[in-house]
Parts: sequence; C-alpha cells; structure tokens
Amino acid sequence: MMTDTGRKVPLGIYEKAFPADFSWERILLGAKSAGYDFVEMSIDESASRLSRLDWPPETRKEIHKLVIDTGIPIWGMGLSAHRKYPLGSHSAEVRTEGLSILRKAINLAGDLGVRVIQVMGYDAFYEPSNSDTRRRYQEGLRKAIDWAAAAGVVLGLENVDTELVNSAEKAMDFVKEFNSPWFQVYPDIGNMSAFGYDPLCQLPLTLGHLIGVHVKDTRPGELRGVGLGEGTVPIKQALKLLARSGYSGPILMEMWADLDSAGNPLGSLTKAREILDCWISEAWN
Repeated sequence: MMTDTGRKVPLGIYEKAFPADFSWERILLGAKSAGYDFVEMSIDESASRLSRLDWPPETRKEIHKLVIDTGIPIWGMGLSAHRKYPLGSHSAEVRTEGLSILRKAINLAGDLGVRVIQVMGYDAFYEPSNSDTRRRYQEGLRKAIDWAAAAGVVLGLENVDTELVNSAEKAMDFVKEFNSPWFQVYPDIGNMSAFGYDPLCQLPLTLGHLIGVHVKDTRPGELRGVGLGEGTVPIKQALKLLARSGYSGPILMEMWADLDSAGNPLGSLTKAREILDCWISEAWN
C-alpha cells in the first residue's frame, strides 16, 4: 500500500473510532486529516452494518468513488457479525446465514477495493463450543477460502476472546491446516495480551503469514477503551520486533468513539496517531 505520510508502514484506523452518525465521506476525510493511510470497515452483528452487505450497485460505486477522490482506501473489513452467526453454530439455519454473510462480504469487498477481510476465531459465541462446532467452523472457512480466492480477497484470521483462537499460535494452526495464500493471520496484540499471551513470543510465530496487525492497549478483563500507554500491552516492543523481522505491512489502530473518555473522538484518534507515529519511527529507523 502506498502512503503519502512518509512513514515506513501504512497506518490505518478502525471505522468505529468515528461517531456512528458519520457518513463515509466524513470518515474518509477525517482519517485523512488525522494522518492515517487507510480505514477498516466494520460489518458487525447490528442490523445497520449488516445491511451494507446488500448495498445496491450505485451505493457501492459512490463509496468507491469517495475512496478514489479522498485517496484513503478502505483496505480492510472487520467481520465480527459471526459472533451472532457463527460458522460452527449448532443451528443449521444460523450456519447458513453465517456463510451467506461471508459470501456477501467477499462480494462487497471486491466492489469497494477492500483487500483483506478479518474473520474472527469464533466457532460459537452465544452458544456452547465443542468438537462439533469447531469441525463445522473449519468446514465453513474452507468453503470461504475458495470464494475469497475467486474474488482476489485475502481472509485474515484474528485471535479473539474465546478459547478456540485466543492466540496467534492458535490462529496459525488454521493457517497451516488450510495452506492457502488466501488465508493468513491478522493478529490483535491487545487481545492476546489480555488473555495472558505475550505478543513478543506470539508474533514471531506468524512471520511469513502476517497480513496485518491490530494495535490497541488493553488490561486483563478490559479489551476496549484503554488509552495507548495506559494498559499492559508491550506495543513499542512489538513494533520494534516487527521492524527487525522485516515486516512492512499495515498496522491498524483499533478505537471506539463511544468509549472516548475525553468526549472528543476526533481529537483522540489524532493523538493516537501521533503516539503511534513516534513509536513507528523509533522502530523502523
């Protein structure tokens, strides 16, 4: 990804760092003015964001034009809708909907120029997980890899807050099993740290399969709303490790406007960018 900011790695911002009532024009322009290189779109389990999967062609063209006009790509898509519609669900109806969501997401990504869909490591979330849910989850992902390959979109597996994939090492087990260039790992160093995994030990396991990195600070039991430098995640050291390894891919700052303690989400995401720029500069120079 090309960047006009001069930094050594592209730095992006999560859509939810902006107020929920922002248009896509305001989000892209806001990301640009705050100094970010790209935006990651959210497709969560809410009706409003799920409805994006059924956007008509004219809406898709309008947003793609905004991307071109602003110069800020929607590089990634976070597909957390699978919390509610997991591929491993005990319900055949829910599994069918989960696969439909994934297929539609791949189609939308192709239309918007999204390069990576971040799939979550949820075989089940609101229901019990067992060997059957895990097997069905794997079967669903295997189908999705074929769809993604046909569309030229990479699926990146994120470590999340459930046992099946709560570390980069566990995510890599799936990457090795599928052995496809269209299925890679997209680790969240805040998540892994919150669950007792050391990012400095976990990240080296992903090298060669690392499609992007989610950055946020966390504390045990607190996965959201912790300011950079206020938690327990060794972010500066993790960035230095990535730089030494030769990594030059995207870094994504994950923030939530509705949890902004300062009541100024635009100011907070700009401040976060300034902090990360300092740490990135130290790591890659």
